[in-house]
Amino acid sequence: MIRLHRPLLLALTTALIAATAVLAVAQPSTAGPPPAPAAFKHPGVLVDKAQLDFARQQVLAGAQPQKAAYDAMKASSYADLAYTPKPRAIVECGSNSNPNYGCSDERNDALAAYTHALLWYITRDDRYAKKSIEIMDAWSAVLRDHTNSNAPLQTGWSGASFSRAGELIKHTYGGPWTQRVRFETMLRTIYLPEVRNGAGCKNGNWELIMTDAAIGIAVFLDDHAAFNKAISIWRGRLPGYIYETSDGADPKAPTTCPMDTRDEIVDYWQGQSTFTNGLAQETCRDFGHTGWGLTAATHVAETAWHQGVNLYGEAGKRLTDGYYFHTRLENGAAVPPDLCGGTVKLGLGAVTEIVYNHYHNRLGQQMPTTLAYTEAKRPAGANYFFAWETLTHANNPR
Repeated sequence: MIRLHRPLLLALTTALIAATAVLAVAQPSTAGPPPAPAAFKHPGVLVDKAQLDFARQQVLAGAQPQKAAYDAMKASSYADLAYTPKPRAIVECGSNSNPNYGCSDERNDALAAYTHALLWYITRDDRYAKKSIEIMDAWSAVLRDHTNSNAPLQTGWSGASFSRAGELIKHTYGGPWTQRVRFETMLRTIYLPEVRNGAGCKNGNWELIMTDAAIGIAVFLDDHAAFNKAISIWRGRLPGYIYETSDGADPKAPTTCPMDTRDEIVDYWQGQSTFTNGLAQETCRDFGHTGWGLTAATHVAETAWHQGVNLYGEAGKRLTDGYYFHTRLENGAAVPPDLCGGTVKLGLGAVTEIVYNHYHNRLGQQMPTTLAYTEAKRPAGANYFFAWETLTHANNPR
């Protein structure tokens, strides 16, 4: 038997403990959400200060593609200093926003609040910050509920943009915002309860959009429990939205929508019965809704990244394969005969700036197909719950 002197034994034990700790950090567990950071980084909902400063520098220098993106934003109706919000106490949204009682108004006002917050940061013109605050205050003064069948999705669309606007104003504007607490209370009591627990067996874009709003609201409110809950929902949904062959013969069921049979899975995946890397649950529905799901999933990962949680790494190839699968077809590749009966409905949208920025500009991964699609869609505009991402994320690995 080999006997070790006590000092040597202690040294070896200490080294083993240290090595185990390093390994635990390098290989995060997927068994449950990591703890939220002890202190949230602000601003840190979708964009952080370094990214904002880079975008501002590019615009002031007239550098592309940010200058063209800024000009498009400035020319939009969302940027009008005469913009008038249209709040209401009850926003009622049925399927396909029918009925539409305040649905479009709320989405547009939330996008306008975020647009003016970005304009404030780029220009340092107080009028834009004050307009953003005016819009947020108008809604926090009257909104009481979202109703009808599309209420969760509507809350996700609007909550995502409102949380980004509030985050920028709260943490970059030094002027008064006397009703900030009222706005925070609105997000905490009206928006967050509607989106924080996922969407069950609705199409996956619902849950991902709702989680996009939930994680943004969580950071804005410094709500650690809500942040961890959003990560848990995302982890349970992403494998149920984008297929990888490593999942097995069939896609996994989302954790919020248990399914027991292959027939249930095929039906949920719009009747598609053959699966390949990057196929999405809504591919055979249409690429528009699929684009919403993909970009919402990316938004969650981007916000988590700013808070020190690497969901991008956990996603592995899943996100990049999802974008490659769909941008390849958008770029003109032939539709395989076993995909959606040989016919797909294109229209992915300008949803690729952030994912390309992370995997290519931060990590150096080559994504030529996604790049070609991204460049063809520049400058990305504003729609439903995403806005001006060429301005904020193009070639911006900060």
